[in-house]
Amino acid sequence: MSLKINVRESGNVVILDLDGRITIGEEAASLRDTIKEHLDSGQKNILLNLAEVSYIDSTGLGQFVGSFATVTSRAGQLKLLNLQKRLQELMQITKLITVFETYTNESAAIRSFAAAATAG
Repeated sequence: MSLKINVRESGNVVILDLDGRITIGEEAASLRDTIKEHLDSGQKNILLNLAEVSYIDSTGLGQFVGSFATVTSRAGQLKLLNLQKRLQELMQITKLITVFETYTNESAAIRSFAAAATAG
């Protein structure tokens, strides 16, 4: 199953609704390219909605880390929304949960971008 990416916006936040698997190959590349396109067009606040992500492998996790570094280096923010139980556990085991801000509520996640902007 490939990865489907639905893009929507809320204020100055780009929300990427991900559906499917994030694995080595086309899926991880597709996610990287989508994030890069938004950064290149000046959109720096990116929220990945993972509610419909059924599986993620080490390449997918690596893509999260790489994207986080890229977004951060361009003075942006990358946050995660709706981690499934398996992904939540994986993020804790790998200690990546300490790197990413994660949310279960979309409104709170969107508000957090504005709060970070005023604090920074």
